[in-house]
Amino acid sequence: MKYILSICFSLYYLQIFCQSSTEEILVRKAIIDMFEGMYNADSARVHQVFHPEMRLMTIAADKSGVPVVQSTNVENFLKSVGTPRKEGPLDERIWSYKIQIDGSLASVWTPYSFYVGNQFSHCGTNTFQLVKMNGGWKILQITDTRQKVNCRMGVPVKPEVLPQYLDDMVTKWHKAASTADEETFFGMMTPDAIYIGTDTTERWMRDTFKRWSAFAFEREVAWDFSASQRNITISKDGNTAWWDELLVTWMGPCRATGVLIDTPSGWKINHYQLSVTVPNDLIKPFIELTKPK
Repeated sequence: MKYILSICFSLYYLQIFCQSSTEEILVRKAIIDMFEGMYNADSARVHQVFHPEMRLMTIAADKSGVPVVQSTNVENFLKSVGTPRKEGPLDERIWSYKIQIDGSLASVWTPYSFYVGNQFSHCGTNTFQLVKMNGGWKILQITDTRQKVNCRMGVPVKPEVLPQYLDDMVTKWHKAASTADEETFFGMMTPDAIYIGTDTTERWMRDTFKRWSAFAFEREVAWDFSASQRNITISKDGNTAWWDELLVTWMGPCRATGVLIDTPSGWKINHYQLSVTVPNDLIKPFIELTKPK
């Protein structure tokens, strides 16, 4: 599995470049340059990716909860960015990028959590509008929302380590079953997760599956599946991943597929389907064996 993972790991960027157009990569780079400039108090780097008509807008709410639009002076923003802070850098942590491009216009949606140094400040979503100029993509407008509740905390998983992170996560999930760690096993699944077993009747919602399998988690080992092979594919926006794996089980070799999604509480398993493998030369006897009596 390590060999396969090393291939997946080295091909990850190739996959990103295959799935993303060159323009999407350049749009993302302009936004990253802005955030890195903010982090390093480099206002010149931030200013370099701004369009001359750049605007900064925030959607907020007044005391009665009515939405209002607030604008920020760009020169004041750049001055603030270039002022080092004793409490630490301006650290805007982006959880994902959704990019749409039509000719010279790009729109980007980025959920974020904002920190000053290690101190959490607020979270929300940015919407960027960019225009392609002779000097490349320039940010024309940023509109953001801001809130302090229901925020995602922590640090986003970097794209270059995400395949290994997700592989380790699925391995940990299987280990939780092999050690009868019920809390970890079901805690790594979304509330609406589906688990499909090998029997035709086994299509379980997470909590129903938890109740049904309670007897197994009372043992020292609920069940023991280990992957001898696993392949992971990650969506272009980095929010979803699919995997397939070959498992060593008490039933013999099994195949399984699963879906992972990036949620406000971290990556979770949203779907899993397990199937018993049947060698091709044994399929006819297998069909006879499973025919209704």
